[in-house]
Amino acid sequence: MRDVMRVLRDARPEELDPGARVDEGVRRAELARAMAAPRSEAGGGAPARRRMRPIWGLGLAGAVAAGAVAAAAVFVAPGGDEPAPGKAGGGGEQVLDARTVLLAAAEKADGQTETMRAFWYQTTVSSSTYTVGKGGGAYTVAVRSKEEGWTPSRPGGKQWGAQQELGAKPATRADEEAWRRAGAPGTFQLQVPVAPGAKGPLKKFTARTSPGPRTLSGSPLVDGDKVFWLGRNVSMKDLRALPSDPKRLKAQLLRWYEGHDTEGDAPMTSDRWLYTVARGLVMDMPVKPAVRAAAFRMLAGLPSVRSLGKVTDPQGRTGTAIALDEKTRLGVLRDEMIIDLASGRALASMNVMVSPAPGVGIPAGRTMSSTSVVGAEWTDSRPR
Repeated sequence: MRDVMRVLRDARPEELDPGARVDEGVRRAELARAMAAPRSEAGGGAPARRRMRPIWGLGLAGAVAAGAVAAAAVFVAPGGDEPAPGKAGGGGEQVLDARTVLLAAAEKADGQTETMRAFWYQTTVSSSTYTVGKGGGAYTVAVRSKEEGWTPSRPGGKQWGAQQELGAKPATRADEEAWRRAGAPGTFQLQVPVAPGAKGPLKKFTARTSPGPRTLSGSPLVDGDKVFWLGRNVSMKDLRALPSDPKRLKAQLLRWYEGHDTEGDAPMTSDRWLYTVARGLVMDMPVKPAVRAAAFRMLAGLPSVRSLGKVTDPQGRTGTAIALDEKTRLGVLRDEMIIDLASGRALASMNVMVSPAPGVGIPAGRTMSSTSVVGAEWTDSRPR
């Protein structure tokens, strides 16, 4: 293990060496304001920015994942008795530090090859938790959905998405017992913010325990060529032109940083913003393998990122998690990204309650939302 770690340290670019002093208090204060801003504050000013993900990400689960903190402020979960999917396993194995984990992922990504085809095809499974009922009869359900997306490699076409609700179920054994006491209903009337930090009424929707039908739809690309949000709307050409040097990639991304978060106008530090944008880059976007490697190396240079060691993702796959913990008015929340070091790819992202604030009924360890990447590849197969 020491030899492996020494090789990884030797492979580290010079710009990732530690040494730059960071005011941790300032960072955490600003991030707390960004994460915990009241909806009335965050909703003012300029229109909310939408992450330019393919349309399959704009469904129910995708909207919830984008606004996990806002949703949690509305849907307070009761206590649970099951570990979160991302809980680390036991054993006495050594936990690699975040820098080593990210550099190892970068080394694997650097060695990959690819061939662009007609579409970038990705399949994800998302989940978010909601509270049903009030008082002692309240319980939490997890609403799950599967999304498929086809993003065209050339401008002027359509992006396509298929979505299927996988069904809602009680989040824990205790929730299942409360659900059965309530008559084991097959439908749940829930509410969700229309957009992160948005003003106005909540959007109501019905979740069912049974899976729903799979639906396929398409829409023209924004401006004829925009496919993703990366601090601004970007085209496939923009993504493929990103630099493969971590220092240049960081500088390129920071040109689009304006002091606020990626979904609205709440203040956000540059470190947190880079983490959020880079996570989307390595999980969702068809960048070149060398650029994905550069993104991992850039993340390795962020002092706020730490390692959680080996964990199990929501799909039951083993990976290594990195995380940022942030203090909000709800408590300490952890933003996790789970990485498969064998392939150099991100498996999943999760939003987890670490330590609830007094009076907040969300139990420690509760996974409030998650998105798992089930598959991602270039393909010539048409959407169907």
